[in-house]
Amino acid sequence: MPRNNGFTVSRKLFAPRFGLAYRFNDTTVVRSGYGMNYSPLPWSRPLQGTYPLTVSFNFPAANDNVSLRSLAEGVPPVIGPDLSSGVVTLSAAADMRSPYRGQIARGYIQSWNLTLERRLPGAMVASAGYVGTQVTHQSADRDINSSQVLGAGNAGRPCSSRFGRNIATLMWDGYLSSNYHALQTAVRRQAHGLTLQGAYKWSKAINFADDEGWAGVTYNWGPAFGRNRATAGYDRTHVFQMGHIYELPLGVGKKFANTGAAKQVLGGWSVSGVTAAYTGTSFTPSAPGGTPNLPGNAQTPDQVKSNVIRLEGIGVGKTFYDTSTFAAIAPGQAPRFGSMGRNSLRNPGVLRHDLVLSKDVTLAEKVTMTIRAEAYNFTNSRLSTGFASSGVTNPNFLCVLSAADERQVRFGLRFGF
Repeated sequence: MPRNNGFTVSRKLFAPRFGLAYRFNDTTVVRSGYGMNYSPLPWSRPLQGTYPLTVSFNFPAANDNVSLRSLAEGVPPVIGPDLSSGVVTLSAAADMRSPYRGQIARGYIQSWNLTLERRLPGAMVASAGYVGTQVTHQSADRDINSSQVLGAGNAGRPCSSRFGRNIATLMWDGYLSSNYHALQTAVRRQAHGLTLQGAYKWSKAINFADDEGWAGVTYNWGPAFGRNRATAGYDRTHVFQMGHIYELPLGVGKKFANTGAAKQVLGGWSVSGVTAAYTGTSFTPSAPGGTPNLPGNAQTPDQVKSNVIRLEGIGVGKTFYDTSTFAAIAPGQAPRFGSMGRNSLRNPGVLRHDLVLSKDVTLAEKVTMTIRAEAYNFTNSRLSTGFASSGVTNPNFLCVLSAADERQVRFGLRFGF
């Protein structure tokens, strides 16, 4: 019997890194760097579950009201595959997932950046930089039993006529790639009781699959494989965040209300919070798969209008997009894929603000009290959980019928001594 699983990995994994920084003067600094890292994915993840195959055993009772056997009788005997020859004949109904034989291509990630940081008037420090990432040999599944003939259905599967196998047969290796490019900016300020720290990112992530190790591609048919390369499902084009802390100019040592009762009542207050706004993630609209009739591949609708219009309707009877823009391919047409691609639409974005109002009170020399009022999602902005359906023939296609993360208000009292 072999002492390994029939595959190997390279032991020559050279991963260089370097960086540099140059200060032009007291207000301007340039930084840059490059690094290469090999994927930290443990092999236990892609090798768990259906490796190399899973054979399921079901023992149904006569009906739901009776047991199959008593506890004393135990589980019925399980007759598994014959392992005596060292070769197992794959059942037509057994789930199968395995790496290709030979050396697996280990994925690696290259990252680079170039950042300019500058001190600005008003006690502000700002930075702007370009950040890039390239993933090579990303690990993913490939259904080698995907139908290879448009319109043929299961008859077009390579293993159908030979072995009667009409389900996915998954092989995996590091054969995909992805990349990320971004403009990343940041600003900081801390002076006169006001602290600001914010960031804005404008980016694009492109890949073939949104995960690695236990993920597959959407299109397994060779001529359509290029449809897998698209905007990543986790991509957010715009992301803005700004945090602030403002100590009101009232009370001891402040400009106003620094004596008498006003000092006690109005002093020690501060307002802080975080504002976040970002675009929604992308997703793939779906359509009935009968038109291409190509098992192992997904189907998408046609875009029948030149522009996709966002109506941003929320609730029953409304749609977020103009759904007349999309249509399923009518039965009877020549087998083909819809014109819309993978991850060609976006979920609703997010805009929210968390606010905290607090007051510090000195009760004695070593005793303090803090009063806090916290409001999360202070504006009670709609935070959609996504669309009720992404299927073009579903009555709730592109309808937003649910939301999450409603406004929450909390009050707190803390003593320190």
